[in-house]
Amino acid sequence: MAATIPPGAAADTGRNGRTGGLGRGRAVADADERATSRTLTDRNVAALARIAAGHAPRRRSCDDRSVPAVARVEPLVTARAVRGPFDYLLPDGCDVGSVVEIPFGRQRLRGVITELAERSEHRLKAPSAVLDVSLPPELVRLALWMADDVVSTRARCLELLLPPDGVGERIRLWAERAGEAAVDPAADDPDAERYPGVRLTANQRALLDRLPGWTGDDLQALRRLEGRGLVTIEPRGHGRRPDHVALGAAAGAPVLNPDQLLAVQRLEDALRGAGGTPGPGEDRFLLHGVTGSGKTEVYLQAAQRALAMGRTALVLVPEIALTPQTVARFRSRLGETVAVLHSGLSKGERRDEWWRLRRGEARICVGPMSTVFAPVSDLGLVIVDEEHDSAYKQDGDPRYDARRVAAWRARENGAVLVVGSATPRPESWNALRRIGLPRRADGGEMPAVRLVDVRGIRTVLQREVHQALTDARKAIVLLNRRGWATWLECADCGHSWECPNCDVSLVLHRGSGVLRCHHCGHVEHPPRQCPACGSVSVGQHGLGTEQLADHLPGHVFRLDADVRDRSGVLQRFQEADHGILVGTQMIAKGHDFPDVELGVVVDADATLRFPDFRSQERTFQLVAQLAGRAGRGGGPSGARASVLVQTRSPEDRALRHAARHDAHGFLVEELERRRQLDYPPFSTLVRVMCEHEDEDRAQAAASVLRERMPEGTLGPVPVFRRQGRFRRQLLLKAAHRGSAVAAVRAAVESVVGTPGARGLVLAVEVDPR
Repeated sequence: MAATIPPGAAADTGRNGRTGGLGRGRAVADADERATSRTLTDRNVAALARIAAGHAPRRRSCDDRSVPAVARVEPLVTARAVRGPFDYLLPDGCDVGSVVEIPFGRQRLRGVITELAERSEHRLKAPSAVLDVSLPPELVRLALWMADDVVSTRARCLELLLPPDGVGERIRLWAERAGEAAVDPAADDPDAERYPGVRLTANQRALLDRLPGWTGDDLQALRRLEGRGLVTIEPRGHGRRPDHVALGAAAGAPVLNPDQLLAVQRLEDALRGAGGTPGPGEDRFLLHGVTGSGKTEVYLQAAQRALAMGRTALVLVPEIALTPQTVARFRSRLGETVAVLHSGLSKGERRDEWWRLRRGEARICVGPMSTVFAPVSDLGLVIVDEEHDSAYKQDGDPRYDARRVAAWRARENGAVLVVGSATPRPESWNALRRIGLPRRADGGEMPAVRLVDVRGIRTVLQREVHQALTDARKAIVLLNRRGWATWLECADCGHSWECPNCDVSLVLHRGSGVLRCHHCGHVEHPPRQCPACGSVSVGQHGLGTEQLADHLPGHVFRLDADVRDRSGVLQRFQEADHGILVGTQMIAKGHDFPDVELGVVVDADATLRFPDFRSQERTFQLVAQLAGRAGRGGGPSGARASVLVQTRSPEDRALRHAARHDAHGFLVEELERRRQLDYPPFSTLVRVMCEHEDEDRAQAAASVLRERMPEGTLGPVPVFRRQGRFRRQLLLKAAHRGSAVAAVRAAVESVVGTPGARGLVLAVEVDPR
């Protein structure tokens, strides 16, 4: 990872006073005079013409102080050691957010203009091309803020905001009637001559009658009509629109209950800025409603009001699997103004949806965490549904929290922020104004939750639980482990099968007939005998969703990360008359099925046993959210739904609060516990992971970094090897987020680019979950 200065880049003093680094504001010198005056290619000229109304870039004098002449460009590279921006000549028509192609050493790279300047002390090169995409200045500011906030690079953050590279607009042929065929004097009279004076066959008349429209198999026939002057055919852009199953879409707007009406009114007042300029936090709300209380309907009506005021809205959901259900409800009420962004779309679909939002053709964007980067203008409302979900935290660099980014965008645009959950995070409960929805929208009862003590039970399901599943018409069963068996072990010598790249056991997936690592994806064939002692007594241990589904009675639908067609599974379960939906935590996330009579949590202790200060929070949320899937819409029998929670810790406070649907009581106790222990939200945690293929170098780098971290940093401590890399962890707990992040950033940057950092990966996460 050591920095190398590309040919033509000016060496200068870095941020910490050292020479030879690639520091902020570096200029790219014009080492080769001919490079700046070379003839642009046709593609480059066309791109420049689109943006600059036909003017190719010209060399400006950097001494002209009347207008900006210098573009400061952030090259889109992943290396931490390359620290921009770099100075280039500003092409005509470009501004902050323009995307350009720049000469960078021997490479041609994409870059984003992040700021303008009147002059530079260096002789500059011009960008070799101006691309036909640009970011709104607000999103550029967001990327720069985010890079500082999560100790990442500007380039990595800017990459998140751009549409997919390498895919263009899809072009199709559009046909319209022309000349005499365009005149239709008797359109209302089916017996009249529609095309007087024009000799046409019956097929040709039918073809003209269906225009205007896109051409297809009838193109040759349309070409013949075009030759007669009766049809015009021209190429037009044809957007690729994602298809979503209308899962759980409600027909029409329901009548709101008094709690929902009050919630919508409070949000509308905030959108209108009732009472003048809002004070700090007065336009940030936590919509705390029990499961089934109609939060989505409140979101919908608030979004309608934002649209009526000429504003736009972002609607975040935690999982791609939830997107079809939410999109269907929003589109059924708001039409084609709703766009979708998520990684499950093709590159072409993502590109076209991004441009619909950028051009203002779509004014509401729905989707998972990447939706927070949608290029909308006039943002008025930001909604984060199921805000407690850890899926809003990005796994890879930059490790941003979409909820925090959503708050930034709302604040930057003067928009209203609404985060909703039945089981909110303690951080949100402590910081936001609350709007309550204390009862279910249909007036039904919350399901009865009972903790089932399984101490001493050797079977997967306690007898009563198994019988309840047999009797239930529809049920949902949660087990937060996928696969068939979580580890294999030789019964004679104790040998276990581990991943060669990671220090973890391989998981048996019987359906696909493989042992798989859930961290790096390594795959092996299941063993016939032990390689250590030759024994054929290989035991399968640990229960996963695949094996559980095999044990359950009746028609079983499985939903976990191994299932590709997740929307199809949910649709088939919804349409089935009887059945059991079994899966990991994704089945507890916001799904709305009106005829589920029973919910079962197979192993509620799994999250309690995890060594994390958030373990009780996660356990409460998981059990309460699963309980919320039962008893919606009154059910077919009208009887009260029930939830059975298998546990070996029936006295645990998180489980007892979940059984009573008592989020308020749990959060009050949890906040007091964290206050006493000085955990978030009363402090900030910053974790730095040092990774290297060589264990000694990982340890050495972590030790050097530890010396430069603030006082009180814990570590370095070994963490299990993953993807062939040895890892060492450092952890800092601090009272103030800003100063802690700044200190960690300075420490990381002092290590990056040194000789010992070659091959080192530094992963920084602020407030890890």
